[in-house]
Amino acid sequence: MGAFLDKPNTEKYNEHGDGNDLRYGVASMQGWRMEMEDAHCVITGLDGGLSDWSYFAVFDGHAGGLVSAYSAENLLESIMQTEEFKSEDVIKGIHSGFLRLDDKMRNLMEINKDKSGSTAVCAFISPKHIYIANCGDSRAVLCSSGNPVFATRDHKPILPAEKERIQAAGGSVMVQRVNGSLAVSRALGDYEYKNVEGRGPCEQLVSPEPEIFVRDRNLEHDEFLVLACDGVWDVMTNEDLCDFIYSRLLLTDDLEEVTNQVIDTCLHKGSRDNMSIVLVTFPAAPKPSVEAQMKEAELEMAIERRVKEIVAQQEGKAGFDYLQLLQIIIDQELPNLPPGGGLPAKQPLIEQVFREVCPSRAKSTSESS
Repeated sequence: MGAFLDKPNTEKYNEHGDGNDLRYGVASMQGWRMEMEDAHCVITGLDGGLSDWSYFAVFDGHAGGLVSAYSAENLLESIMQTEEFKSEDVIKGIHSGFLRLDDKMRNLMEINKDKSGSTAVCAFISPKHIYIANCGDSRAVLCSSGNPVFATRDHKPILPAEKERIQAAGGSVMVQRVNGSLAVSRALGDYEYKNVEGRGPCEQLVSPEPEIFVRDRNLEHDEFLVLACDGVWDVMTNEDLCDFIYSRLLLTDDLEEVTNQVIDTCLHKGSRDNMSIVLVTFPAAPKPSVEAQMKEAELEMAIERRVKEIVAQQEGKAGFDYLQLLQIIIDQELPNLPPGGGLPAKQPLIEQVFREVCPSRAKSTSESS
């Protein structure tokens, strides 16, 4: 569950690149958590004769960041070194690679007396296929023709098959958690939940087994793939996030900027967790549109005017602050807000304008929002 900071750490880590007709952007933020436990890995052009393949992954650590960091550095190699992957059985190779990595990490974590664990979601993109694997509640969503056409399933203890495995291993599901403690039923690490004698690695209270999916690529309609931790999905549905990203891609081709807007919006929507997102765009992704850019500029000018009008109306009233301003704007239901993002997507702009016109009252906007 974890403790929280007095105010969020909003410093971002960014990364971007391209290769194999793909472009990607990465953003991560510590947010309200005491430490950053997320990790990620992005590689366009793999070794071993797979230069036209790419790999993307997000890892969400809990109870520490050692397992997530180690997994980000080693999962790809663990998969590619399996005999199955080398013999072009990609699905079995991914499955074996997850189990192999989890087994290999156990000694390292026990030596360090580390009890951390990590979810994982990864994607291999080949010229013809997309292979996606998830273990835990980090999620991948594919957007095609403007809609989320595929999403991984979060591995929660309350899912019937997960609950059955947990109970068969002698555990229980209380307050939707494994033994009342762990919120995911599958993860790498978490070895204190993997010690039931006579049961294999996939039959323990917490399983390292990935759920693996394969899709044929649709070059005409596939637009983008999102990999993100639950700090994003806690406050945005698959539809919300696809709509929001689609609308941002009509404004800019800067994928770092798009991913930054996603995690800023999630923070303002109330996410209290670390946040990490990898956005991968395909050739059919929407391109910046002058019409969309003009509409966005009009929206921002309208917001700026409205903030200044409200401040002028409230001038001289004791106690007027940013939160009151925000509530007035919420009550007025501004039109044409970003789809999927809504008003939280524009809170950074509202804060900026408020600071400019009310500098003496704007000291604590980000902590209050």
